[in-house]
Parts: sequence; C-alpha cells; structure tokens
Amino acid sequence: MTMKKIFLLAAIATLAFTTSCDKEALNTTPTTAVSGDFMLENTEGGLMALNGTYRFFWQWGSTTTSNYHQSFGPQSYALMGDLMGEDMVQAASGNGWFWYDYTYNVKSRYTSGGWRSYDCWNYYYKLIANVNYIIAAEETMIGSEADVKYIMGNAYALRAYAYHYLAMTFARSYIGHEDRLCVPLFTEPTVAGTEGKPRSTNREVYAQAMADINHACELLSQGQAQKHITHIDRFVANGIKARIALTMGDYQTAYDAAKIAISGSKKLTKVVNAGYNNASATDVLWGAEIITAQGTTNPQFLAHMDIAFGGYGKASRKCCSAWLYNKISDTDARKVWWNYETLEDGKTKGYQQYKFLFADVSDPTTGADHIFMRVPEMYLTIAECALRLGRESEAQNVLNEFMTYRQPGYNCSSKTGTALGTLTTNETGSLLEEIILQRRIELWGEYGRIYDIKRLRQGFERTSSMGHPTAGLRQDLHFSDPETFDWVLTIPSAEIDANPLMVQNPLGSAAEGNYGDDPSLNPAQ
Repeated sequence: MTMKKIFLLAAIATLAFTTSCDKEALNTTPTTAVSGDFMLENTEGGLMALNGTYRFFWQWGSTTTSNYHQSFGPQSYALMGDLMGEDMVQAASGNGWFWYDYTYNVKSRYTSGGWRSYDCWNYYYKLIANVNYIIAAEETMIGSEADVKYIMGNAYALRAYAYHYLAMTFARSYIGHEDRLCVPLFTEPTVAGTEGKPRSTNREVYAQAMADINHACELLSQGQAQKHITHIDRFVANGIKARIALTMGDYQTAYDAAKIAISGSKKLTKVVNAGYNNASATDVLWGAEIITAQGTTNPQFLAHMDIAFGGYGKASRKCCSAWLYNKISDTDARKVWWNYETLEDGKTKGYQQYKFLFADVSDPTTGADHIFMRVPEMYLTIAECALRLGRESEAQNVLNEFMTYRQPGYNCSSKTGTALGTLTTNETGSLLEEIILQRRIELWGEYGRIYDIKRLRQGFERTSSMGHPTAGLRQDLHFSDPETFDWVLTIPSAEIDANPLMVQNPLGSAAEGNYGDDPSLNPAQ
C-alpha cells in the first residue's frame, strides 16, 4: 500500500496536537510548535499524540473528499451497520446521508474518495498509522513507567479495535472464513512510499488484534485511572477484548473479558430515557465528552437521529422495524425509545426513535457526547457466552438479572438451548435466541446490527410490513445467505491502484473472476 495515497501522512499530522488532560476538555487544537518525532520522546508528548489520535473518534471531514456529514468516526459506522440490517428502518432518503448504506448502493462507488469504502478504509488505517508511531516509541519514551504503560496500553487497544472493525467491514465472518482473505496488516510506522502488503487472512488479522488487546490489558492492568473519559482503561480494554473474542467464537475469553469490563465503577441503571448523550452516565464504559469549543451541529450522530433538532433527523427518520418493536413487552421500559406515528409524507409510517436525543436542542454543541460502549452489552455477552459454554442456568440468571433493570417480572428460566433460525425472523424459542433478541433491542443504534448477523451466520429479510420502504427491500440481493458478499465493502480503488498485491472484494453477492477472498487470488502467493 502506498501510504501517500491513503494515509497522506495523517499520522505525523495528527501527532502535531497539543492537549490538556483535565476532565472538562480534551483539547486537540492543531499546532506546529512541535514535531511528531520530538513529541514522542517523553510521556507528556505521548499524551498529546494519544489525544490527537482520539480526536478521530468524533472528528468529521478527515476521511473522505466529500460526503463529510455521514463520516464522523465510530458512531457513523455503528449507524451504517444498523442500517445494513433488518431492525432499523430509514424512512426516507432525506438529505441522502446513510441512505446509500441502507439501500446497499455503496459498493459500486469504490472508485470515489467521497464514499463509504474510502471513508471506512481511510479512517481505520489512519488510526492504525497514528498508533503505530506511538507504539514504536514504547522502549524509548521518557517518563514514569505508569504513564508509559498507560499511553502504550491505549495505543495497543486502539490498534486491536481498528483491525477488528476493518475485518468486520471488509471481510466475511471470522467463523466459517478463518483462512479467507481479510485486510493487510501494518504494525510498524509507515510513511509516503511504504510498500504495500497483501491481504492477510482472517485468522492472521484476528491473531494480531488479540495479541494487541492482550498486551493492552496487561499494560493497563495496574489500574491507572483514566486521564480522560475518552481514553481506554482496563475495563474498556477488556470490553474491546470481549467484542473481538465473541466475533471469533472464543466464548471463554469473551466471557472472562466481559466480566472484568463490568467489575469497575460502571453499573447497570434503570434509567433508559435520558437521550443516550452523556458519556459520564452510570452505565457508559467508553465515550467521548464533547465540549462547546469542539462540538458541531449537523455532522454528528445525534443530528441524524433526533427529529426535534430538525434537519437530517427529521428529513430522514430512523425507525425501529415493526417486527422488533412488536417483540418488546408493553411493560419493558425500553419501549419509550420508539413511538408509532404517521410521517410528514402522509404515507410512510414507522416507529420513530427517541432513544438518542440532544441534551439541549437550542445549543446542540453542548452536552451531546458520543457513546461507544455500555455496561448492558457486557451483561448480554456474558449471558450468551455462559450458554455457549454449557452453563445454561447461569445464562438464565444473568439475563434475568439484566432484565430486572428493564422489565418487571421478566423470567427466561423456561427457555433452553442454542438453536437459531436460518433467518433472524425464523423463531426457534431457544434461550440463545432470547439473549440475542434482548441484545437487538438494547443495542439498537449503538453496535451495528450487521456485525452480529454476520458472526451468528444467519440470513435476514426485510419486508414492507416491517416498515421498510420499497428502496430498502433490495430483494435482488442475497440477504438470506450468510455466505453473501453483500455485507462486505469493496476496497477503495486508490488502494487497489497503489498496491499491486491487493485483491478486490466482489462488487456483487458472490465471488467472481479475480474478485473474492480466496487466498489463491493473492499475488503474493
């Protein structure tokens, strides 16, 4: 890969940031006062570099040449992943943002620097490039041992996080495709002119991600307090580890990591109607605190979700599918997250979301934080993993405990087994299906539904009775087939053109010719 084309020296540019690590602000104002090399000589500069890297978690306009307003870090990709599934309905195209994700019209646009393929690829590899520079200074950085471990622990965790999401976006599921092509691995600093690498396999990429997150957990295990809520501590690192291991089907590792993730001060809460815009909330493990000076209006997650703000959220409403909504008990506190109403066109109806709201619509740049991980996800991971490990009664107890915070009188003790339907709407009545159902309800809008559909090896359907408009049905695609490439993004042509070792993903639902994930297609073989 020619980094000049994809990274544009983003690592060095991003390292040139100053910072203040107080609780009120994560100051990442650009400066030319110091160089990247000098910055990484000591822990003070290392923290500046780390904070500059975290700026990517809510910054917009840094990954594409256009369409900036749908490209703003992890929450944009979680929304993309939800819209690619069956449980979220985009009622209309509105201003066009996310409509092409929802209607599966992005893969053919891989030749453009303004569409999703380039955006996602560029985002995660920029993140990797940045942390590779930080990691390279692990043995030479001057400062307290605790601070060095804290900085490096964050850097390794971010690299694991980036490779995990690259794999989920640009490759088929790990389970069933362990030795199929995934994405290239870079673990050393890169500059303009760095030679490209071939796509590694899923097994190789996930081995690197797991090695990185294990090292991060080790470095952060001494319990260093978060220097800022946006940073990763040992609990968040274990939450990321749980996600990675769950995707791999390594259920014991995912179980153990999720247990550690919830062993800190963050706890379950019965509060479900606060807008999910506060990174300091009781159940938030990881989020970005946004202050007025760094806030924005339209190019952010809440602007696409909150109809009270107007604009994007109102013109292109995000709704719950009728199928999922009807699965929620009337006594479940989460039912207030959606409301059935007739939309302004007088024709389309949907369960409009109210889960995600601005704290103050008169000034949406204040009090509207970004949330990346919450405690409920870890409880649901523990329940699933306990069941898959043969501990059914434990799984029932964990789910029952979690649901005491959501639905009075809930009891799943009569449900057993791990059967899942061929399609996500083919119900089996199993305990695993119930755990996944509660996961679908709880994490709606937060996680990226398509990532779970892929790892569970299920297909799905969209119907008009669910609320999906005609453009979203896409009955010409192979949503029912877990082997499909429909859910796998194409690699941007800037990468293909610059790297002769690169193999492109199929533009359609199946591998064809030189497009696919067969390792035999790899020119490096």
